[in-house]
Amino acid sequence: MSGTISYSKRLSYAAPDIGGQLIFCVISNYLLYFYTDVYGIPVGIAGTILLIARCIDGIDAPVWGVVLDRTRSRWGKSRPWFLWLCAPYALFGVLTFLTPNLSQTARAFYSAATYIVCGILYTGINTPVTSILSALTPNPRERVMLTTFRMIGSKVGVLIVNATALPLVALLGHGDDKRGFMLVMPIFAAASILMFLLAFRNLEEVVPVQHRPMPMLGSFGAIRGNWPWIIIFVSSLFFWIAFIARVSTVIYYFTYVLRRKDLVPLVNSLDIVSLAAVVFLPWLCRFTSKRNLWALGLAGSIAGQFMMYLAQPSIPLVLAGWIFATIAGGVAMAFPFSLLSDSVDYGEWKTGVRAAGLLTAIGAAFCLKAGSGIGGALPAWIMAARGYVPNAPQTAASLGGIEIGFLWLPAAFFTLSLIPVLFYGRYEALEPLVHAGLEKRRAAALQS
Repeated sequence: MSGTISYSKRLSYAAPDIGGQLIFCVISNYLLYFYTDVYGIPVGIAGTILLIARCIDGIDAPVWGVVLDRTRSRWGKSRPWFLWLCAPYALFGVLTFLTPNLSQTARAFYSAATYIVCGILYTGINTPVTSILSALTPNPRERVMLTTFRMIGSKVGVLIVNATALPLVALLGHGDDKRGFMLVMPIFAAASILMFLLAFRNLEEVVPVQHRPMPMLGSFGAIRGNWPWIIIFVSSLFFWIAFIARVSTVIYYFTYVLRRKDLVPLVNSLDIVSLAAVVFLPWLCRFTSKRNLWALGLAGSIAGQFMMYLAQPSIPLVLAGWIFATIAGGVAMAFPFSLLSDSVDYGEWKTGVRAAGLLTAIGAAFCLKAGSGIGGALPAWIMAARGYVPNAPQTAASLGGIEIGFLWLPAAFFTLSLIPVLFYGRYEALEPLVHAGLEKRRAAALQS
């Protein structure tokens, strides 16, 4: 099947995920901690801000999807948004981590407003990263390869943030974390802009798409009967709740439960080890189905949570459990991004409507943002209910709340994420029929 693209474009497809993570990873990993221990917002209110912000800006995912599907430009449908939104996204990434001297109520409103706008812009610039995949090549194997490069880019961005963010905050802030975050975020923001501009310059949309006018809500027709997409949507939502709950509480777990805050940059930087499995996904797909590998990744994520619990209080064994869970989680994270493009094809084959923007916006961006809101709020509420007090020795109840948020909440939602994946195999088996049917339609359309 045609559609193989060059290594330079594969690397360019990794660039926007590096750029996105340079800001979004700071938000995912450190925003709850920033609100509570740096800006002085009570943990219960901070959790509520995370949830409300994600609920509000989660609504924009289908809106962005429709906008992308109706976009017409000389650069294509998805690619121009890298150019148009990179600077606004970077700006609000900086504003989210400023600490103006305001009253408690005003702080909450300022934090919510900047976080909401940053989230809306992230949806607008991240959705095209997923939706453009189906336009870069029609080849399913090449899409897995591109997704692998994208995951590498994502992990590189995460590594940069986790290895440097807190040390740079301490270095530039000279002990003042407020000043540190204020100086560090513009550095990450500038690098983020450069990554998105690189992707805009080098990527090209080559797969033919329908150019006939579509009603404003016509894209939603691609969801009707699209069971592969529904499975991806449900599993992804539960996955991101689990993932964000874990990464947003790791700093509390190592600071207060294990009393090793100094290990937090190392622990978060170990996310890079997930590439040990991700880079082999195209090769592994030759020997077993994508459904099986996806399910194994989720099962491994569940097992990793139990390994960390059983390893306490041994730091080396906890780290071993974390590494295992991280590798498995990288596999589980990668497949939905690749399979969403296949669900776009399935929707076009089933309904005649190709809605890459809408399906990827809801299936990826909405799940990520809603999962971030719920995954950030639930552990925060649990910690508040168990009496968490920032920058102070914690009670046994409070430590138990941190453990629930870090260990058991993610394990429960990883399990919920696994269940729908078990039903994906029948739709994966239809892929050759779907692609043959679409190629026949496109050939007929070119001849007419």
